[in-house]
Amino acid sequence: MEKVIYLLWARDGEDPHALSRRLRDGCAPALLDLGPERLSMNLDDADADVPPPVPDPPAGARRLSAEVCVWLDCYERRSPYEEILASLPVELAGYLVTESLYCDYGGNRHGKPRDWPDGTRSPGVLTVTLLEQPARMSHAEWIAHWHGVQSPVSEEIQPRPRYVRNEVVRALTRGAPAFGGIVDEAWPSAETITDPMRFYLAEGSPERMKRNIERMLESVRGFLDLDRIHSATMSEYFLKS
Repeated sequence: MEKVIYLLWARDGEDPHALSRRLRDGCAPALLDLGPERLSMNLDDADADVPPPVPDPPAGARRLSAEVCVWLDCYERRSPYEEILASLPVELAGYLVTESLYCDYGGNRHGKPRDWPDGTRSPGVLTVTLLEQPARMSHAEWIAHWHGVQSPVSEEIQPRPRYVRNEVVRALTRGAPAFGGIVDEAWPSAETITDPMRFYLAEGSPERMKRNIERMLESVRGFLDLDRIHSATMSEYFLKS
């Protein structure tokens, strides 16, 4: 089974929230009718109207509107899915990825095991972060830091019940931005993202918050350029799991 991720940016003048409704109410049933092995959508809708941890996209970039994840028995059978998504007023980029489910719901103290059905919005808020590999690093160095340093550091100092790493194997659509990774992180609530005390597990201690922020910045700077990080808050929908 192979995982394909489609990133969607609303065209100029389009309402991202209206686009999310079209994806959920119109495109989702059509995509399910095609018989994917699994299907999920992460949408910039009114329920996720929260400032992301990295508030501004890089210069010249727009905020991501949606992420659609399709699992297929063979990625070469993706064309019908792309046709449905490309019919929307969006810019579309598709990627073949390798998924690592670093932590799932119920895997730590920050969230319960998933008990909500397919098609229902997940509780809390999701952040989707698009990663660019800096030119200063080899691919092996970049992966080693992302997987071996950043993942355990963030797991230790942030209240994140679910963390999915998607390493990009290659782009599948013409002109797709050169992202090396796509990260999905679930958070218990909007307040978790907007309150640094909660976001860095400081437990009311300004000193602990300062230490954890410094650890996070050191780790992130070790494999990313801070001004090239794309992040957006989303609502998460498992449509077929």
